[in-house]
Amino acid sequence: MTLEILDPTHEAGAPAFRPAPRLPSLAGKTVGIISNGKKGTRPFFDAMERELVEKHGAIVVRRTKSNYSAPADAPIMEEAKSWDALIAGIGD
Repeated sequence: MTLEILDPTHEAGAPAFRPAPRLPSLAGKTVGIISNGKKGTRPFFDAMERELVEKHGAIVVRRTKSNYSAPADAPIMEEAKSWDALIAGIGD
C-alpha cells in the first residue's frame, strides 16, 4: 500500500496587503454590516448597530447573505462599493 501525502500550501507567497486607511470619524458615514444569517449574529449586530448610530453618528446598512457558507451575493458586493466601511461577521 502506498500513502500519498499532499502539501496544501501554495508555492507563491501571498500578495502584498495593506489595510484601508482608517476613517477619521464615523459621523455621517455609511457602515455596511454583512451577516451570514445564522441566529447568533442578530443580537450581536443589533448591539453593534445601536453603538454605531447612537455613539458615532453612523448610517448603518444591514444585509444578509443568501447562503451562510458562501461568499456574499454579487448585488450585496456591488452595493458595498458605495459604503464607507464594512463589517462582515459570522455567528452560530
